[in-house]
Amino acid sequence: MTHRLEDVIALFDGLFQQRFDTRLVRGGDEPLYLPADEESPWHRVIFARGFYASALHEISHWCIAGKARRQLEDYGYWYLPDGRNAEQQRRFEQAEVSPQALEMLFSRACGLGFHVSVDNLGGEEVDREAFQGRVAARAARYEQEGMPPRAETFRTALTAFYRHGLTLEEAVAAGLRTLDQACPSESHTCLPS
Repeated sequence: MTHRLEDVIALFDGLFQQRFDTRLVRGGDEPLYLPADEESPWHRVIFARGFYASALHEISHWCIAGKARRQLEDYGYWYLPDGRNAEQQRRFEQAEVSPQALEMLFSRACGLGFHVSVDNLGGEEVDREAFQGRVAARAARYEQEGMPPRAETFRTALTAFYRHGLTLEEAVAAGLRTLDQACPSESHTCLPS
């Protein structure tokens, strides 16, 4: 199975460009979320270096961010680079459990392996297995209790395309049916977020 960046971009844009004015963009060294501005009429989910896993991860953050956060660069969150101390790493992992759980579910939907990112080279020793367990437990909870609507929409499209062999257009249509159930197009809102 081939995982082409053009396909994941087409799926994301097909689902969210019109309804949420948001596009998935291949970027440089660092991922970034940029709200629409004078340079672009679109909000941009920018993933790093053309990595498929980076695209899935950044989409996960977007799927969780509420409307107000989607108006802020990088959703208004702090980010400390590698070399975090134990408390900073704990806070990082706490903030990353849900996005990485969604990334895990997205990876499964398109038949890819998933590896947690503790993202702290040169910092405090990290218990990768414990973090992996928290991410897996959160993914299981999403499976039982339901995912955020935009996340379920994206997973539906990934599953349709990669698992069921639908065309990009058919996969987008399947995802949009899921989106329409949770997010009425007339109001351009998505409940619960």
